[in-house]
Amino acid sequence: MKIMSSIGYMSRNHKDLVVLLTKKRKEAGITQANLAEAVQVSRKSINAIENGRYVPSTVLSIKIATVLNCKIEDIFKLHDGTFPLLSKSNHYE
Repeated sequence: MKIMSSIGYMSRNHKDLVVLLTKKRKEAGITQANLAEAVQVSRKSINAIENGRYVPSTVLSIKIATVLNCKIEDIFKLHDGTFPLLSKSNHYE
């Protein structure tokens, strides 16, 4: 799988996950170190999330979204077609 750094595609075992954390963090004007301090993890942990080496827990994801004043879905998404109902979601509404 080709890694697309501009939108933060996850690599390795997380090929179905798109991470937009870098984009949202920069939009908020927050450094990795500041975000790490705010959510009580190391800067290396934030870097690992942004680079697709680590998928955060639900609690950490909620903390990150709260600090960035957004929804978790604004930071983490599934690739289109990963989950069949995603492409047919309008059909079930």
